[in-house]
Formats: sequence, structure tokens, C-alpha cells
Amino acid sequence: MSQTLKIETILHSKRTRIKKGIKASIKEIFIEKQLLLLLVGLLLGRAVILYNISPFAIAFLATAWAIYQKRTLTMLIFILLGAWSQSIEHAVYISLSLVVFMFLTRFLKDRSNLKMLMLFVFLSTVVTRIFLYSLPSPITTYEWLHLLIEGVLGIVLLLIFMQSIPLLALKRYQPALKNEEIICIIILLASILTGFIGWEVYAVSLEHVFSRYIVLTLAFVGGAAIGSTVGVVTGLILSLANVANLYQMSLLAFSGLLGGLLQEGKKHGVSLGLLVGTFLVGIYGDMQTLTATMLESSIAILLFYLTPNNLLKQMSKYIPGTTEYSYEERKYLQKIRDVTAQRVEQYSAVFEALSKSFIQSTESQNEQEHMDETDYFLSLVTEKTCQMCFMKKRCWQNRFEETYSLMELLKNDLVLHQEVDPLHMKKFENHCVKSKQVIDAMVNEVSLLTINKKLKKQVVESKKIVADQLKGVSDVMDNFAKEIVKERQRHEKQEIQIVRALKQMDIHLEKIDIYQLEKGTIDIEMSIIFYDYHGEGSKLIAPVLSDILQETIIVKEEEISPFPNGVSFLTFGSARQYTVETGVAVAAKGGGLVSGDSYTTMELGKGKYALAISDGMGNGIRAREESMETLRLLEQILQTGISEQVAIQSINSILALRTTDEIFATLDLAIINLHNAALRFLKIGSSPSFIKRGDEVIQIEANNLPMGIIEYVDLETVSETLKSGDILIMMSDGVFDGPKQIKNNDLWLQRKIRNMKTQEPQAIADLLLEEVVRGELGVIRDDMTVVVAKIKKHKPKWATIPVMHSEAK
Repeated sequence: MSQTLKIETILHSKRTRIKKGIKASIKEIFIEKQLLLLLVGLLLGRAVILYNISPFAIAFLATAWAIYQKRTLTMLIFILLGAWSQSIEHAVYISLSLVVFMFLTRFLKDRSNLKMLMLFVFLSTVVTRIFLYSLPSPITTYEWLHLLIEGVLGIVLLLIFMQSIPLLALKRYQPALKNEEIICIIILLASILTGFIGWEVYAVSLEHVFSRYIVLTLAFVGGAAIGSTVGVVTGLILSLANVANLYQMSLLAFSGLLGGLLQEGKKHGVSLGLLVGTFLVGIYGDMQTLTATMLESSIAILLFYLTPNNLLKQMSKYIPGTTEYSYEERKYLQKIRDVTAQRVEQYSAVFEALSKSFIQSTESQNEQEHMDETDYFLSLVTEKTCQMCFMKKRCWQNRFEETYSLMELLKNDLVLHQEVDPLHMKKFENHCVKSKQVIDAMVNEVSLLTINKKLKKQVVESKKIVADQLKGVSDVMDNFAKEIVKERQRHEKQEIQIVRALKQMDIHLEKIDIYQLEKGTIDIEMSIIFYDYHGEGSKLIAPVLSDILQETIIVKEEEISPFPNGVSFLTFGSARQYTVETGVAVAAKGGGLVSGDSYTTMELGKGKYALAISDGMGNGIRAREESMETLRLLEQILQTGISEQVAIQSINSILALRTTDEIFATLDLAIINLHNAALRFLKIGSSPSFIKRGDEVIQIEANNLPMGIIEYVDLETVSETLKSGDILIMMSDGVFDGPKQIKNNDLWLQRKIRNMKTQEPQAIADLLLEEVVRGELGVIRDDMTVVVAKIKKHKPKWATIPVMHSEAK
């Protein structure tokens, strides 16, 4: 058994090698050695329309001369062979026009000069016709019109061939054809077919066989639109070449349309379309004509069946709208995404490297740096005192170690305690004859050293802020690169379940795209045909998806067709497990119109919801500008995906460095994860917040300085897990400080919040602000802001509809 399998494997490999060898040989002969172009030249040399108009040969030679410089002479010979196989009169005209063209090209060095090529083609055609028409008799008006039309057609064909001939080389980088290129290729093919006119085998016209074969092939590859277009263009040019072929335009156009419509039936369906079209057009003639045309269609179908499917698939890559074209386009887009992601990852690595370099430069001083600092400090002191002392040699040469140690002790005392230890003072006085002058000099230098250390510390803190910001940018870019390369995954199992479920509900699904199936980030797009839409998306489809995917799905977006049986576009996504309802109450100091407090609520994406209050220093317009600027920066930075800590450090550094004035701002930030109700607080100089859970009130606070006071702050975060029905209450210091006669504001606020009967966020905000104002007898002593948020478990409007999973599997 194993020996038989081994023999079969060897035979299969041999057959594969033989097939590959044959394909390589055919490609080398027809493409590399340009035999295909030579055969095209042979047929175009024979091509004639309207009895004696022949602009094809000169246009083809001009194209070959401009593009294939080394094969021009060979192509010229094949064109002449084709012309002499047509007729002597035709051959004489083609020969003379080609000679005129080759003579004119001697005056053109730049082969890419299209305008001069067009002029040469026109002159070669017109001059030759004028010469031939003027030999027997004077040129008539009809002949003048004839030669002018032929010259113009030569120019048009030159432009068409310049676009279509290079495509025959099959060396394009992108497998995609523009509409103009497709039309040019069709015209080229139809022009080539005119070269078959007059060639018959047993009453079977070769131009009819090959024209129908081309229509079959392109209808199978491109569908009804391409098939009918090919039929019309090919039939029109064939009818111009031979008036007897006028009916061919109707036959080919109808066959291409019908074959394209039956494209789903593969080769059988397209072939049936040609047979039906041939029969319907052929019955208008006699029986002999019908038999001949049916035979021609049958031969074309035979050639079509003999065409390898791999070749047809290869052709499909060039036609927009086909499955193969879409696949190639996705591959190209994926390559672009990969390249883009690679560049973004490189930028991310650069930012990360810069961040690491800043972090390394901000490490604390080691022992060697401390010794260098001491040496530099003592050198400055001795320069002012010991250099002129008569005991210099005794202290710094004979007793160096003892002198250095004593002065280092004095320096450490002054740095750490701002005064010298008496014991150390006594030892130094016994050692140095100018102890007082030395200590005075050290006091002066220590003050400068302290200032220098403070500046160094500020630089270190600034570098750390920059390092954190660079690291944040690096993380965002790295995540962005990962999202770029994340291609649409095909979730076949879920797709089959969805399609079957919708089919059972008699919903006509045109297209479904599943982009994401991760929990919380599901993204599905559907194109559905409705006769009359009545909200089936949210009432039927979303509940079915919820049951299949085991997650609550809602309609994110819908574009409903205004016409019956029109295609509607619907987008489905994950519903949040929790929803947030907010309420806000604001009052300005003294009942004014401008409050120094600012607040914001925002969606951060990926199921996060943020609430923030900022209190600018003081009151009025200036304070409001600072608080609004803080929240504006916060929102913009958080929306990019940078972490909250890095965002706040960035805002803090901006506020600290933007002005020399002492302008500070508090920030109370709460971020709620709507998937699991996790709550995270970042409180920067802000008042405590409260969570009301039934009759229980939980106080949340953290000890952080306001932003802008120091350049780097060590942020303290507070985390909590909310439950459905919990109420979060955030407030500025104007509310928290409350009535001045209240000694314990925390307990007073907790009692007020606990005793509130309402569960509405807006009502709670209004009542709490009113209680504080009443406690102050109607006087508003500071800006006040209350933000209340209630978190609730999301309940979909429509329940899930179970499907039969056993059948779906």
C-alpha cells in the first residue's frame, strides 16, 4: 500500500512539473518572445472596415515603434504578411503608408512624444491615400472625406492601442483595470477579429467563432455588464468590417447579457445564454443560416470549455466587481496596512527609546557623582581661603585626608541642617588657623549649591515628565499599529448561524461582514432587502444576534432604502452592560453669571465614560479660563488613548510652565467602565466624592496637590466597583465646604445625601446645591458645581430570540 502511494506521489509530482514546464514554455514563447504581439500585427495588417478603410496597421506599428523599440522590424514584416494575405490593393496601401511612417520617424528622436506620433500617423495615412487616389483620376470630394476620416481613425486607434497593447504583456504591478482600459482592450480585440474576416472552414466563419468565444469568456469573468458591452462593441466593429455581419451586434450583445445573468451557473449557464441568444436571433433567417450560426456557437462553447479555469480566474483579477478582484484588492490593502503598521511601529520604537534615554538620565546621583560634587565644592572654598594661607602645605600635603574629611563633614552639616555641628566645629578650629574664614566661605557656597541642586531637581522632574509623555505616545502608536494589522477575521461558524437564522425568519440577507466578535466590541454590518421596513433591525435581528453571540447586541446605525425591495444597510454592535444617567447643578459666586468651575462628561471609547470637575484658582473669568483649559486638554489627550496618569502629568506640566503667575487648578476625574462598572478616581487637589448605595454612603478622597504647583506629582488613584443603582456624587470645594457654621462637613453631607428620597441625578444635584445655599442664608460665598451620575444595568428593549443551535452547527 505504501509502495503504491509512493508511486502515485512520484507520478503526481512529474505531472505537476510537466504542467509547469508547458505553462512556462507557452508564456516564454507568446509573452517573453512577443509572438502574441506578432500574431496581433498579422491580423491587424488584414483588418479592413467599410470596404477599404484600414487605419489599424499604421496605428499598431506606431504603438510598437514607441513601446517595443527592438522588435519594430519584425512586427513590420508580420503586418505586411497580413496585408498581402488580404489583397494586392490593400497590401500596396499598407506598404506605402508604413514606409512613409518609418521615413517620418527618422526626424523624431523622442519616442515618447505622443503629439508628434499622432501627426505622423495622420500624415502617413493621408499622404498615401492622396497619392493612390490621384493616380487614376482627380480626387473627388468623397475620397477627400474618406481619407480624412481614415486619418482621424488612425489617431484614435493610436491612443487606444497605446493603452491596451502594453496590457498584453501581463506585467502590471496592480491587478486592476480602469473602465477606460477595459473598453480599450475590447476595441483592440474587436479590431483583431476583423483580421479573421474572409477565413472560413467548412462554411464556419472564424470571426464569428472567436467573437462569440470572447463574449463567452468575458461574460463569465465580468458578468452581464461586461458581457453586453463586449457584445455591442465587437458586433459594431464586425458590422463595419462586413455589412453582412450587422445582425451579429444584436446576437453578441444579447448573448453577452444573457450569459452574464446566468453567470452563477458557471460555464454551463454562460454557454446556455449564448445558445439561447444565437437561436433567438438565428430563427429570423433560413434553416441553412440557423444551422451554420448554431455550429459556430457550438465551436465557441467547445473552446470555452477547453479554456482552463485557472486562466479564467487569472483574468477575473483584472475586472472590477469580481470575487477574485476583491480578493486581490484586499491583499493589496493588507500589504499597505502592513507597511503602514511597520512604519508606525518604528516610530513607536523611536519614542520608546527616547523615553528610556530620558529615564536613564534622570536616575539619582550615585556615589561617584556625590564625590565629584564635594570635590568641586571644596575647590571653590579653598580657592578663596586656603590658596593664600601660610599653612597650606601642612593641611593639603602633609595632612590631606584629615583636612578633606573635616571639610566634608562641615559641608554635609550645612547642606542638611543649615548649621555646623559644635563637635565638628571644635575639631576644625583645632585643625585650621583660618577656620572662621573657611566656614564663612562654605556658608556662601552652600547657598549657591542649594540653588543649583534645586534647579537640577527641577530638570530631573521635567525630564521624567517628558519621558512619561514619550512613553505614552509610544504606547498609543504601538496599539494603533496592532489595530492596523488586525485584518477582518472570518468567523464562519457564527456567520453560518446568523445566515440560517435570518433565512428561517424570511429575511433576505444580501451581504454580511463580521469585523469583530470580541466581547464588548462586536462589530457586524449587514445589507438586507426589505419590502417595507418596520424596525426589524432592533426588533428581530438584534435579539437573534444577542442569542447567537451570547451578548446584548443593538442597532448602531441604519440606512433604510426609501423604495420597496431596496437594499438597506444596518450596523450592529455590543450594547453597554451599564448605562450612565447624569445631572448637573452650577452656581457662581455671589449669584454671578461666570463660574470659575468647569465640568465635562465624555465618552472615551471602548466602553469608558468619564466625568470631571475642575476648579480654577479664585473666581470669575480668569479662573474659568484655567478650569476650562484644564478640561479641554484632558479631553483631547484622553481621546487619543493615552493613560489618565500621563494625561494629567502632561496637563500639570503645561499649567506649571505656561506662565510665571501662580495659577493652579484642581481636577476631580472619575472614569467608569461600562462593561463591568469598575470606577477609578483621580483627585488632584479636589474635594471628596460620595457614592450612595441604598442607605449607605461611601466617601472617596485622595491627597494630591492641585495642578500647576509643582512640575511633577505622584498621583494617587482610588478604585471602587459600582453596582446597578449606585449614585456617584462629585462636587467642587464650594459645595463641600458648605455652610460655615457646620463643623464636620463630611458627616453633614453624608447625612443630607442619605436622607434624600429621590433617585433622579438631576434632582439630587439641585437639592444638594439648594441645601448648601440655604445653609448660608442665600449667600453664595464661592463657585459651586455638583455632578451626579447614576449607573444602571442595561436592559434591552427587545428580548433575545432563541435560535436552534443544533441546526446552526
